[in-house]
Formats: sequence, structure tokens, C-alpha cells
Amino acid sequence: MDDVGVFETLEQYMPQIVATVVALLILPILKLVSKNLIKRYGAKSGMVQPRIRQIRHVVAVMWNVLFVILIAMIWGVKPQNFVLGLTSAFAFIGVAMFAQWSILSNITAGIMMFFSAPYHVGSRIKIIDKDIPIEATIEMIGTFYTHIRTEEDELIVIPNNLFLQKMVGIKKKRKSTPKSQ
Repeated sequence: MDDVGVFETLEQYMPQIVATVVALLILPILKLVSKNLIKRYGAKSGMVQPRIRQIRHVVAVMWNVLFVILIAMIWGVKPQNFVLGLTSAFAFIGVAMFAQWSILSNITAGIMMFFSAPYHVGSRIKIIDKDIPIEATIEMIGTFYTHIRTEEDELIVIPNNLFLQKMVGIKKKRKSTPKSQ
């Protein structure tokens, strides 16, 4: 290919190249802003650092997915082809990974619990259940599961989507008494 052909091709794709460069410059800024907002919100809400890091990681992955979708659209992937590709990929993942929707619902529930739940790590709670009522302390709220520990030192691991569906009573923290020396 001669030099004139290269420049004509480059000129033909200049809008896509510029839009891609702009997207590449904006992505790290969006990630940094969301990272700082989540960090500030987590600190203000009294969240533990591992939980804050977890949510920041999930949000960063979401930004990356949106970035890939944006780049595909910039370079002319037609929406119907994109939807067809996504549905094919999700169908494959759903069959290959068995109950993929459950995993995604647990991640979504974990994010919802981070931003809007009135309880957090260290909260003393009572799960109001007709069959098996549980009183415990929340030890960890992970991406997929919430760990609670009962008075009998039994560790109970509950998927986030089920934990979010339960009625939960929050017990007041007991006032600690000074230990005698």
C-alpha cells in the first residue's frame, strides 16, 4: 500500500480514532472519581476497608464493560449485532457456569447492601424467620456471601441475595463495661 492510501484510510477513520482516544482519556478519570466517591462514602458510613475495596473493584469492572461497549459502538458495531453477541455470550455462560443469574444477583445484592443497608460489619442482628430465627453478629459482607456468627460461636454463611430478602432486626449495641484489672 502506498503512502497516499494509508493517509486516505487514516483520514476515513479519524472520527473513530478521536472518539477512541477521548474515551481512553475519560475512562481513568471516571474510575478515579468513582473510586474516591466510594471510598468517602464507605468511610463516612463506617465500612471496613476490605468491603470498600471490594465495591471499588466491582464498579471498576462495570466501567471496563461499559468502555468495551462504547468502543464497539464507536467502531460501528450495529446494536442488533451487539445484542445478538451479548445474548449468545450470556446463554453460553449461563449454560457453562450453571445458575449465572444467581451469582450476578448476589453481587448486585452485595452492592445494594453496601450503599443502603442499615447494618454493617459488627452489627448485632436478628433475622426474623418463622422457621429458624437467628440472632448473630455480622462478621463479613462479601461479594457473594454474608458471614454472621451466633452467640454459640456458630458461623452462618448466607448468600447476599437471600440475606437481602430476609426481615432483619438491628439490635442496639450493648454498652461495654470497663474490665477490671
